[in-house]
Amino acid sequence: MQTKNTYHLPIDMNNVTSAGQDSIAHVGDLVYSIDYDAPEGTPIYAALDGVVISVKDDSDKGGLDQKFEDDGNYIEILHANDEMSEYEHLRQHSAKVKVGDQVKTGDILAEVGNTGWSACPHLHFMVYPKDNPYRTMEIKFLN
Repeated sequence: MQTKNTYHLPIDMNNVTSAGQDSIAHVGDLVYSIDYDAPEGTPIYAALDGVVISVKDDSDKGGLDQKFEDDGNYIEILHANDEMSEYEHLRQHSAKVKVGDQVKTGDILAEVGNTGWSACPHLHFMVYPKDNPYRTMEIKFLN
């Protein structure tokens, strides 16, 4: 299923060393997730207007083992058409937003980190329907 909304890129591609959907974690319902490898501290931007509904920003743990999955920092945003975007593996204490904040496309949300189940600093970005969390949708990008 493809998104109804059209999204902007959540990261400046000039800072990205590689991008793609190939990952051992991108299986089943996560197949449309995208990883953007970038240096730690690279800004992450809101890909679309919305309301912040969840923020985890306190972890400094990460690694190659799946046991680190729950240690990843993230931000979730609710958009029009009941679509949700999620930004994962954020740098500890880098979130610039809190639950309830209204964000505009292009607002800085946080910084790239290496928390959670992660092999290197990167942004894991995905979009899914509000009523079906983690069933990723094929993202329609503007740019």
